[in-house]
This record gives sequence, C-alpha cells and structure tokens, in this order.
Amino acid sequence: MVDVTVRGAGAFGLAVAYACATMGAKVRVVDPHGAGAGSSGGLVGALAPHVPENWNEKKAFQFAALAMGAEFWAEVARVAGRDPGYARTGRLQPIADDHALELAEARANTAADLWQGRFGWEVIEAPQLWAPVSPTGLVIRDTLTARMAPRSAVAALAAAVAQLGGDFAEEAPDEGRVVWATGAGGLVALSEHFGKTVGVAVKGQSAALRYDARDLPQIFAGGVHIVPHADGTVAIGSTTERDFEEPTTCDAQLDDVIARARAACPALADAPVIERWAGL
Repeated sequence: MVDVTVRGAGAFGLAVAYACATMGAKVRVVDPHGAGAGSSGGLVGALAPHVPENWNEKKAFQFAALAMGAEFWAEVARVAGRDPGYARTGRLQPIADDHALELAEARANTAADLWQGRFGWEVIEAPQLWAPVSPTGLVIRDTLTARMAPRSAVAALAAAVAQLGGDFAEEAPDEGRVVWATGAGGLVALSEHFGKTVGVAVKGQSAALRYDARDLPQIFAGGVHIVPHADGTVAIGSTTERDFEEPTTCDAQLDDVIARARAACPALADAPVIERWAGL
C-alpha cells in the first residue's frame, strides 16, 4: 500500500518524496523518463535570494528555504551516502555606479533585519583573482547564496528516497495522496484539464566550463549566473526563452551567454567549454 504517489522525478518531486518518506510514509515516485530528465538535469544550480527589500510572503518563504538548505542537504547526503554538491559559498555582484552603491549600502541594512542577522550583505573591494568586472572597483558580497549540482542533487535525493523504502516506477496508478511535480509537460496537461493556461514552459540554455573555483563564491553579473561546482567546473547560464522551436537544442543565444560570462569574469577568458545544455 502506497501512502503518497509523487508524479515527477525532478528535484522538486524527489524532495517532496524524501520529506514524506522521512515522516514514515510509503512513497512511490512515478516518471516515465527517470530521475532528472527535465530541467533538474541541467547545469547551473544557483540558489540565490531575492533582493532584501520590499519584503513579502514569497520572499520570506524563499529565505526560509534557503536558510535551511545546509541542514537539509547534509541530511540527504547522510541518508543517501552520496554528495548532492551543495555548498553555501556566497555570491559577488558588481556595483556599476554611485547610484548602485547607494542602493547596495541601503540593502546591507535591510538584509541585517530581514535575514535575521544570520547572513550578510556587504560592500567590499573587488577581489583580485575571482570577481566580476566592476566599474567602481566594489562588489556586493552576500553569504546567503548557495549552490547545488543539479544532477548530483537529483541522484542523492533518489538514493535517499530508496534508502527510506520508497520505490520508483515508469508507470503506476495513483495510490494514496497524489503530488504532481511534472514540470513543463505537466503545465500542458493542467492547461488542457482546466481549459485555460496555468503556466507556460520556458527554455533555458547553459554551459559548463573547465575552471576550478570550487571553493569560491558564485558571481551574478550582466544577467548571467556564474556558479563554481565541486567537480572543478563552472556552470554559466542561462537564457530565458518563451518563444522557441527546439526545446533541447543549443544555438547562438548560448554563445552570447558564454561571451557575456567571459566578459563579466575575466578569470574565465580562456576556460574551455566542456558541455552545453538546453531544456525546459
């Protein structure tokens, strides 16, 4: 007898299954494509907070999730016996001009309150070797931002669910409570079911570069996430495409992202591209 059926074996569905299993539920995860077949099989893995201002329920919810990340992923790693690639390495962002500096300094004060004194947002001089290009020579450093390796995280979650007695199936009937975490395909099905659009798929393209910055903070500059991972790669991304023809094909838009990442972070100027990825 299954207590909870989770449809979708991406990071969200597997996290739901894991949480249910830790509370003693018998869980089944159903996905015809296997674990991490959609966007959770990507590269970037940035776990970055909203700007600490104009606080609302959404931002508070995200803060609570980010704040519990270290404990959550450490327990997943312990149960699974494998590393999900999580680390709270922080983030650097450039400060373009005096107005941006004024905003950054104001947000340092609001972060102290809204982030409950647990994490910092500060203005510092840009480090010499690993930093975004910054016209003022200053950068924002926050210590709340974290990273996880999407594929490693999915594999760790799946292993943890299995260790807790959960099972996996390509197809199975609904049993018990049912959770739908079916990604882009699920949005299509839901829209058809309700007779109106409840969400649309967004295509993203990203890349991995060979550059070992595994213990250094991620960088957000020029609209690009630059995320060092524990395997000696740096993931960069991504595009945000609402109009596309080929959902899993990389094109010149990714070339532009790579070029912007190299311009924003000179340390990556000669780093070779070792993988390109596209998905919904």
